[in-house]
This record gives sequence, C-alpha cells and structure tokens, in this order.
Amino acid sequence: MLVFHLYLGRSFSSEAASALCLSSRDLAFELVCKCSSNTFKMEEVHLNSEPLFDDGNEYEFEEDANAIVNGGEVSDAQPRKGHSPPTVGLEFDSFDQAYDFYNMYGKEQGFGIRVSNSWCRSKRKERYRAKLSCSSAGFKKKSEANNPRPETRTGCPAMIVIRLMDSDRWRVIEVQLEHNHKVSPEIKRFYKSHKKMTIAANAQRPSEPVTHMHIIKLYQPAAIDSGCNSYLSISRRDGINSIDRAKHLELKEGDAHALYNYFCRMKLTNPNFFYLMDIDDGGHLRNVFWADARSRADYAYFSDTVAVDSMCLANKFEIPLISFVGINHHGQAVLLGCGFVGHESVENFVWIFQAWLKCMLNHPPQVIFTDQSKAFQTAISEVFPKTRHCFCTWYIMQRVHEKLGGLKGYEVIQRQLKRSVFNSLKIAEFETSWAEMIHRHGLGDNKWLCSLYEDRQMWVPVYLKDTFFAGMILIQASESKSAFFDGYVQKHMSFKEFVDKYDLVLHRKRLKEAMAELESRNLNCELKTRCNFEVQLSKVYTKEIFKRFQSEVEGMYSCFNTRQIKVNGAIITYLVKERVVNGNEKEVRNYEVLYETSQVNIRCICSLFNYKGYLCRHALNVLNYNGVEEIPRQYILSRWSKDCKRQPPVIPHGSNDLDVHNPAWWHSNLYRRAIPIVEEGARSKDHYKITLHELEELLNKLDLVEDNLSAPENV
Repeated sequence: MLVFHLYLGRSFSSEAASALCLSSRDLAFELVCKCSSNTFKMEEVHLNSEPLFDDGNEYEFEEDANAIVNGGEVSDAQPRKGHSPPTVGLEFDSFDQAYDFYNMYGKEQGFGIRVSNSWCRSKRKERYRAKLSCSSAGFKKKSEANNPRPETRTGCPAMIVIRLMDSDRWRVIEVQLEHNHKVSPEIKRFYKSHKKMTIAANAQRPSEPVTHMHIIKLYQPAAIDSGCNSYLSISRRDGINSIDRAKHLELKEGDAHALYNYFCRMKLTNPNFFYLMDIDDGGHLRNVFWADARSRADYAYFSDTVAVDSMCLANKFEIPLISFVGINHHGQAVLLGCGFVGHESVENFVWIFQAWLKCMLNHPPQVIFTDQSKAFQTAISEVFPKTRHCFCTWYIMQRVHEKLGGLKGYEVIQRQLKRSVFNSLKIAEFETSWAEMIHRHGLGDNKWLCSLYEDRQMWVPVYLKDTFFAGMILIQASESKSAFFDGYVQKHMSFKEFVDKYDLVLHRKRLKEAMAELESRNLNCELKTRCNFEVQLSKVYTKEIFKRFQSEVEGMYSCFNTRQIKVNGAIITYLVKERVVNGNEKEVRNYEVLYETSQVNIRCICSLFNYKGYLCRHALNVLNYNGVEEIPRQYILSRWSKDCKRQPPVIPHGSNDLDVHNPAWWHSNLYRRAIPIVEEGARSKDHYKITLHELEELLNKLDLVEDNLSAPENV
C-alpha cells in the first residue's frame, strides 16, 4: 500500500509530491486515492510547535528522550517511512515550515539539522536566505579544555538552501542529499533538533481539548499563474458520494511511482514542463495531462490543425491514452501533449481539453480532429466553441470491416463507400452515390451508416472544402495514417511500461525531425521538370513537402485541354481535363478552376490547397496557361518552409491579451528563438565550436547575475 501524508510543513511521503501544486494553498483535507491496489492518503495535521535552534551538541542518546516522551503523548505530527526528500522548487509559507520539513525528513532518515548560515537584509535585519545543514556539517572549533569532547562532526555536505521569493514564500533553490557518514533511523541517537521539537510539542499541549486548531497549509512548489506551469492541480468535484472504480484510472503496482517520478524528474530538468492531475473529492485519480517544453513550443507553429489520437480508447487498451498530435513543417506527426482518461465521459474529456488549453496559454486550435464520438463532440463544443471540429476519416474507414464485414456483398459495398467518400467533387455527386449504395444493398436500416450520413458534414471531404487542414485530412482511399505511438503501445501495457518507453518514443520521433531538418538545409532537391514552379519552391520548402508538391508539377503533364468556359467580371472559370488511373481503370475527369485576374487568386474544385497546403496540378495548369511564371505569394505557406521555426509564430486569432510577463511565455519565446541558433550551430564543425563558445559565455553571464542577486548585502 502506497501512502501519501502530511506532517508539520511536510508535503507528501513515499516518493511524496514534493512538486505538487494544489489548487488552493489553504487546503487541509483527507485525500484517499484508491487506484487498484495502491492507496494515496493525505492526512490533516495540526501545527503546534516552533523550531528551536542550538549550536551545542547535536544529538543525545535516546534514553534521555524517553523520559520526555513518556511525560505525554507524542505529537500527532510524526513522520512516516518513505517521506519524500527535499527537491529544488519546493515552497513553504514560512521559514519555520521549511525548517520543520527538513527536520522531520532528517529524523526519518537518521540525522539532525541546524542552521549553518543565514543572510539578512541590512536595514530591516530580515532573513531572506538560509542554509540548513546536516548536524555533522563543518567542524567545531578546537577547545582548550583539559578533556575536550570528541569531534562528532564529519564535514558532511548534506544541506538545503532556501530563499525568500517575491511571493513571500520560501523556496528550496539548492539541494545536496548525500552524506559522508552513515545515517539511519535505527541508530540509537536523539538529535537535539528532534528533541527540541518534541519538548515544544509537549510543552504546548493543552490539558483541555483543543477547540481552535492551526491547520497547516500544504506545501507546493513555485506557484505560477494560470497561463504558466502548474505542477499539479487538484480538481474538487461536487456531488460525488460513491466510489466507481470504472471511472478512475486503474493503476497497477509500480504505476503510481513511475508516473510521479517521471513528472518530478521532468519538472526539475525541463522548466517549462507542464502537468495536471484531476482528483475528485474522494481523492481518486481520474485524469492526467502533461506536455513538455518542446511540445509547447511546437504548438505555437503548428496549432492550425490538431488531431486527438484516441486509438488506445477505441481499441480498449489498458492505458486510456489520449494524444494531441499536429503536423510539422516536414509533414511529420508532432506530439502536442498527452493525457490519461479514467472514463470516456463528457466530463472527463472537458477536463482534458481544458488542461491542454491552459497548457497552451489559452490558444485554441483552428481545426481539431477526433474519433466519431458524441462525448468528444459535446466536450469540444464546450471548450473550443470557435474551433472547427471534424471526425477523422481514417478512424471511420478503419471501422468499415468491423461494422460491415459480415454483410453480403461486403467487398462491393466497401468499394462503393470509398468511391462516394473520396471521388465526389461536388456535394450532389456524394449524395447520389451514397443513396445508390444504400438502395442497391438494402442498407437503409444500418445504424452505423445512418449515423455516418447524419454526421457527413464533419468527415466527408466534399463538405470540408472551405477549411484548411495542413495535410491532416485523408482525401484518397490509398492514403493511410498511423497513431503517434503505434508500434510502441501494446494492448496490455501498464502505465509504468508506457512511461519507461515514452522518452524513447519522443527521442526517435524528434531525431527523425532533426534528420529531416539537416537534409532540407544541406541537400539540393532533384528537379524533374523544367517548370519554374518547381525551381521556385525547391528553394523554399522542406524536402518532404517539396516532394509532395513536385508530384503535382509532374502531374501537370497528365492534364490537357485547358479551356475557358465562363467569365464573370475579373473571375474566369476554366475546365481542365485529367487522365486518371486507378489500378486497372482509366478515366478522364473534369476539374473546374476559378481564376481571379486582379489579385491572381486561384481555386480548384478539388480543393487540394486547403486539404494539403500546396496548389494542385489543375491550378498550376491554369496559371501556366495565363503566363504566370511564379506561384503567387499567398500560396506559399511559411509553415512548410525550411525557415519555419526561424520566423516568429503567428499569434492565433483572439490572442491579443497574451501575457508577455508570464514566465511560460518567456520560456516559449526563448525556446523558439534558440532553435535557429542550434540549427546553424550544427551545420559544420566550425559553426559548432562558435555556437558552443557563445552559449558557454552566455551561461557565465547569467550565473553572475544570479550570484549578484543572491549575495548577502553589506552591513
């Protein structure tokens, strides 16, 4: 059984939540999180002692303490095994609470503590920085007595340094856990720092029942505004009186440790790492969300179209994983956040979406894809009311065999369904083709097909021509996609196993992006035609996106008989014929292209530009027909360019209230600006040496600034 509990200014024990950030600093409650065989418990405790400092002998034998303890009951606030070690970023409401925390940690581990150094402001004599050390730190001055006491100190380096922050809270800014001597709670010593605490507790214990209790505040790391990095937010849900295990995360042995340890490790090494946990009034863990600094920075560039990857939910995996995935400038899937959902409900999906939105500084995506789920639909309409919500065509087509595989004439039905979805250029064509399929095979009573038809405006490409999808939508039956963690997540994988593999997956994905970046910058793309359009974009686009566009340039040669069919002022309508080959079938298809001469705007009925982000062969033919030698600027998207991450990201619509004083914004902005430096520095050995030298110089300057801020003022 895993137990989280509080004690006198302690946070949580058993790898306790030293990085927890609660939604209220004044919460004091009993929190029981029952997840499978693991139990998390936070107990209410009372503050009834003050720390006493003494520079004399640091410990006495336990027999001396027994007489004291036997005089009355030991304080309720006693440590338990597994108390969490101090970590950088942990915060306290007062110096005394910080002292109590370290003192109780020391008692449990088997060492005493003392204030070895303290800094005060010169005018007010107000302490603003302190060093709490192991009682064996340093060495005593040599005594001139005839029988001096033996040296008990060992120069132990174990210590913590705490500092008073602008928020009037004390923050741990430096930690050294290792001792140079043996420490154990089994050693029969009673250190003075522990003894004085017990004396104070017994001296202050009233003979009458306590009617007014000082409830201790839960410790939390640096409190950050809503737009920044919350370490943990505990959501209190009203009206939940009974426990329903099916609506909470079912953690196996080791899962809780793995999740919490990963979050703590990432928070210490990745300052802009963000995570939230959703815990109900009974203390049950319902949902979890997290995103690292890279994901948050990428979102600024690739937030136009995002997919909610719910493959693990759809396939009933043991880990209820949800991933937020975008498309980067190489056409690769890029992770924009992850979460675990305890139950597939509107309430939980709303929580996950709100957590993600908060992580991304309240900038919603322009388009969001999900599975065909009414719960998703309701949650998105609540959290992202202005975002275009679409159902993922790939998810739907993957379920065709499951839903229709047992029907007579399944293969014919499947072909007709794909033809209706992917070959319809006009809405009327889709409606006619779909109706023919339903009538021919007697499918009017099929509930799944009826639901697809009712939702057709959310997933059939012909209804989505006015929306930009950045290549995320499927418009051909031959196209396919895979889940972001496909191949890494198995059906019976535990939370612990997933966390162990998570960093490996991100490393491999991001390594592919780095390789694509180098190839795009250092390799010249092979030209396959003499078309100026090909030459123009070969200098601008990344290698992969250029190859996709290049196939459209080559496809110009399959188009013929381009002719004008209508004129309406400055808008001219052209008809372009194309020879299309589908397997053994060959056909000629007609494509209408609208060309506006004054602004050189062009649009094809196939709407490839909105679907994929580059002009189609039919539009290129019309431009060429009119003597236009270069693609107009409005059709060259910066999100596909080699210099995409060198340019400032486009601030999403409605983001004028961006808080430039928010530390999360500082981190994201610096991160984005550092990417071009890293890319240039990796181009050659000389570039690398120069970049490394300048970065080291910059770090030295920042260290000097920090030293000046933390140095004690002269009295």
